[in-house]
Amino acid sequence: MTLTVSHVRKSFGADDVLDDVSFRVPRGSRLALVGPSGGGKSTLLRVIGGFETPDAGTVELDDRRLVGDGVNVPAHRRRIGYVPQDGALFPHLSVAGNIGFGLPRAARQRTRIAELMELCSLASDLADRLPHELSGGQQQRVALARTLATSPDVVLLDEPFSALDAELREATRTAVAEIIDRTGVTAVLVTHDHTEALTFGDLVGVLIDGSLVQYGAPEAVYGEPVDLRVARLLGDTVVLPARRQGAQALTPLGVIDVGRDLAGEASAVVALLRPDQLRVRPEPQGMATVAHVRHGGATTAVTLAIGEDTVTVMVPRRDADALAVGVPAHVTVDGAAVLYPAALPR
Repeated sequence: MTLTVSHVRKSFGADDVLDDVSFRVPRGSRLALVGPSGGGKSTLLRVIGGFETPDAGTVELDDRRLVGDGVNVPAHRRRIGYVPQDGALFPHLSVAGNIGFGLPRAARQRTRIAELMELCSLASDLADRLPHELSGGQQQRVALARTLATSPDVVLLDEPFSALDAELREATRTAVAEIIDRTGVTAVLVTHDHTEALTFGDLVGVLIDGSLVQYGAPEAVYGEPVDLRVARLLGDTVVLPARRQGAQALTPLGVIDVGRDLAGEASAVVALLRPDQLRVRPEPQGMATVAHVRHGGATTAVTLAIGEDTVTVMVPRRDADALAVGVPAHVTVDGAAVLYPAALPR
């Protein structure tokens, strides 16, 4: 079902936690809400699920109002499933017992539980194991299977992958997204991890200090963030002082193309690039000098001094050996920059 949140506000005492939040998640879509800790993400999830009552605003599934204007449907009647951060499996119940817990007693047949286990890529021989006998990724898939057992219209996921190591987190996230797509359920994930948000969501919402500051497709939110706060939240940035030159901008890296100008009437502007847009090569008469090199896996972070400015470029490991500290270098830019007022937070 389509989830619609309209003008939701929520305060705890004098603290405004949610400030006029509105968005729409079409049926079967995956929304990832990303933002810093304390930005209101989990509170918003709890409002949708019925665990918190908003001070104002409405939440609807299709044309069915769940809360607002005198209506407040209890959580257990909203047909919304909730997967908490730690999975919250019952330690004394087997995998089958956990999955079947939310089903009516008459519906707890092994065949139904086996169907859910297959859907969630859980091997049949895990059915009689206890939660502590499972890996972290298996535990999260059991928690999802338990949630899906009741055939919810919406699934809420509250940072469910945060306790997993990096490799398992990525694999589990991919598996969960595929499971959700197969069921056709609408899903809302909250996370503080920008990579998780951009890879999980069909839609991404950025929540900062209780306000939804940007909402849209992942490529649009990442490629054209509304301000530098959002840009930095969604990944590494290169921010350069700039001066407009028609459809281009003059920067310490030379003249570069401008994809979008969000600086309005500001006379002092900065240009935003992503590190992967920059290409660097050693060159005796280059504009920059290598100031620092930090090796790490397949890429190396090379910090360049350009006059009074510095920029960090991600270089393939195979090219890094030629870029030792003190080596002069030339930098080229792939693609275009986005311009912002220099006065915004950097």
